[in-house]
Amino acid sequence: MRCGIFLPPFHPLDEDPTLCLERDFALIAHLDRLGYDEAWIGEHHSGGFEIIGSPELFIAAAAERTQRIALGTGVMSLPYHHPFMAAARIAQLDHQTRGRAMFGFGPGLLNSDAQMLGIKAETQRDRMGEALDAIIRLLDGETVTRTSDWFEMHDARLQLGPYKGRRPHLATTSTVTPNGAVLAGRHGLGMLCVAAASREGYSALDTNWAIACETAEAAGQTMDRAGLRLMAPFHIAESREQAIADLRWGFDKWSAYAHQISPLGPAAIGLGPVEEMIAAQSAVIGTPDDAVAQLERYWDKTGGFGSILILAQNWADPAATLRSFDLFARHVMPRFAGRNEPRQASYDWLGANRDEFSGAMANASQRAIEEHARREASRATES
Repeated sequence: MRCGIFLPPFHPLDEDPTLCLERDFALIAHLDRLGYDEAWIGEHHSGGFEIIGSPELFIAAAAERTQRIALGTGVMSLPYHHPFMAAARIAQLDHQTRGRAMFGFGPGLLNSDAQMLGIKAETQRDRMGEALDAIIRLLDGETVTRTSDWFEMHDARLQLGPYKGRRPHLATTSTVTPNGAVLAGRHGLGMLCVAAASREGYSALDTNWAIACETAEAAGQTMDRAGLRLMAPFHIAESREQAIADLRWGFDKWSAYAHQISPLGPAAIGLGPVEEMIAAQSAVIGTPDDAVAQLERYWDKTGGFGSILILAQNWADPAATLRSFDLFARHVMPRFAGRNEPRQASYDWLGANRDEFSGAMANASQRAIEEHARREASRATES
């Protein structure tokens, strides 16, 4: 199991936006040093909290500050972009990052964004499908001529081929409905299960995966569980009490923003008051052991998945947030990566043979003492 983050990001209105972006870059660099595998960056254009309008620009800068972490658009809202221009940016970023860039696609989350662009909500999913078809063909080196009711291409082809000789990793969002699963299956793409924490999204995890696999088989594609990613909120500390206390810094501000989006507030995405989220297992606010239990629950539900993406919700202050990611890397990730299995095996082997090994050492020491005594006695006799 790989581990990464999903960074919308969420920044309260009482902080300087430039410094907020700088803190996001610092977080990605910190995660790179800790050994996190990937980070997905959101695209939003309204509301004041989620202030990254171009995940591609952010990724280009983050790639210069990191060494190995993969960086993905989480997600590019395809109805807002001409598919040729989107494909061209993907191809360029693939080269700029030396193949570390990944690309997630969605129809667009905030209706306010679509309204500003004059895009009707009922057209967004169809537009996403049309754009995705064209982008994949372009990335695969095809020449595309296509006319739809919102874009045209005439003998369109990309100047840049893929950096690694094959198209970069692509994924679609998957929520409760099967739309994302169908698109993923049709093209053999990864899935970003961004609603895994909600009751409805959790219930749909296995069924949507099955739909993706069935669709893939019918389309002559294959689905790989390594490309199945689950997003959920985690904040951990040395104790559950401390983890809950940490949330006093930013949870209420985030909740107020959620109420700006929907009359239901956090409940619209399956979250809610802290105690309710803990009880409903929709978020982990506790200890590393609580995080392990939640990941095992997700594993059992899905039958296995490739990556867990921690929602970077900005509920705790920067120091507590970094501490949470540090604890996750030190005490949770090794449990699922198998990094400590050889150490544990060696530890157990040593303990099981302790008496034999310590007895052999004691006997060897005693023999050395006795041998020394014999040599001393022999020298005394000779003299």
